Order: sequence, then C-alpha cells, then structure tokens
Amino acid sequence: MASFHVIAGANEAQEHIRVRKIGVHDLVDALRRGIDDFMVKPSHLVFLCLIYPIVGVFLAAWTSGNNALPLLFPLVSGFALIGPFAAIGLYEISRRRELGMDASWRHAFDIRHSPALPAIAAVGGMLFVIFLAWLLTAQAFYQNLFGRIPPESIADFVREIYSTERGWTLIIVGHAIGFVFAVVVLCTTVIAFPLLLDRDVGAYEAVHASVRAVLANPVTMAIWGLMVTIGLMIGSLPLFAGLAVVLPVFGHATWHLYRKVIEPEPSA
Repeated sequence: MASFHVIAGANEAQEHIRVRKIGVHDLVDALRRGIDDFMVKPSHLVFLCLIYPIVGVFLAAWTSGNNALPLLFPLVSGFALIGPFAAIGLYEISRRRELGMDASWRHAFDIRHSPALPAIAAVGGMLFVIFLAWLLTAQAFYQNLFGRIPPESIADFVREIYSTERGWTLIIVGHAIGFVFAVVVLCTTVIAFPLLLDRDVGAYEAVHASVRAVLANPVTMAIWGLMVTIGLMIGSLPLFAGLAVVLPVFGHATWHLYRKVIEPEPSA
C-alpha cells in the first residue's frame, strides 16, 4: 500500500537503523567537510539558497505593517524550523559528491525521482505543521500580554518590548517557548532527510532514528543545535543575505553528520 510505504519504507517493514556515539570533534569535521562541499562550486550553491534570504526579506516586508509587526520575529526565527527541509537539495549534492558523481546544482533537483519522495514530503509536512504551531503560539502569547490592539508604530513597538516588564516577559518566555519548538525539530529531523535520501526507510523510521541519534548523543547534538542557531543568527545579518552562505554550509555539514552518526547498511 502506498500509504504504508510512506510510513515504513520500500520493504514494507520497519527497518531498525543503528546509531553511533559521536563527539565534538565529529561535529567540527562535519562542518569542515560542509565548508569544503560549499567551496567546490559556491556560485551554484548560493544560487540554490537565494530563496532563503529572499523569503526572509519578504517576511520582513510583509510584517512591516503595524498589524503584523509582532509576528516579525516569530516568522523569521520560525522559518529556521523548516530549514532541514529547505536544505534537502544540498544533502543530495553532498551525497553525489561523496559517491564521485557529477554534483552540479542541477542534480539538487534529482530528489524528485527519489523513491522516498512520499516519506520526505510527509516529514516536510510535519515540519510545516510545527512551524504553524509556533506562529499560533507566539501570536497567542503576545496577545495575552499586549492585547489585540496593534502597536501604533515601529518605534512604539520597540519601546514596549525593551522598556516594559511585559516586553521583557515576552522576550524571555518567548525565547523559552521557541527553544522547545527548536528542540522538537532537532530531535525529530536532525538526520531524517539525509537518511531518507540515502535509504528509503520510511518517514517513521527516519524520525525515530533522529530521536535515537539525539538520545545517544545528547550533549553533542545540543552543541550541534547551538552551532546551527549561532550560524543562522549570524547569517541573518545583514538582511538575511548571509543565509546564502550559512544555509548551504550547514546543509552540507548535516549530510556528513548523518554519515558519522548512522551506521551504513551491512551490504554497503
């Protein structure tokens, strides 16, 4: 059944993926390899990732009106929640380069021929639901503190946020809530998409393997999440343009992280 194939994979059986313990040195090496992948054909990779900063700028412009202004930070920060799915073409490039195959930017779109495409779409849909849940939660929390009346101006909004008690409550508690959403995404998708590109194991096992990888390496994966967060923060300046470099670097690095944390198939 096609629906079962989405869940369990091509063999219609739950394949148990074995995970390894890794250290900080593995994260550094994965990042180094990601940078190396990016440097091979940087113009092609930047072209692939232009959509990320463009959408970021669009989100900022869309929320420039007072009514949507409070959603600016949740939109920009929450967009990173679907980053693992946005970088899927980069995983494919790293995979092909690892195999000694042509790794031009055009091959990033070869994922449309992947037998695991339904499972990839299912996990991507899960991320989109998490993204929407974050936006709704952020909006509800803001309205609980400030009410439904929009700020009169950007200056008034900034003043309310940084010079009032409820503004600092929004900053501190809002970041804590966002942290929870980020942890959920990290745990469920840290290696899910690279795994599905490499082995059609189904959406369930891909997510399950990601969770087990985090549980087996809690401190190391927490450091990885911190590295990605700092990278995205730096890449957001100026005007999200830096994401055209940060996203491909971490996208490629994620493929190499997957290779380090998941044992290959016995026949590989």
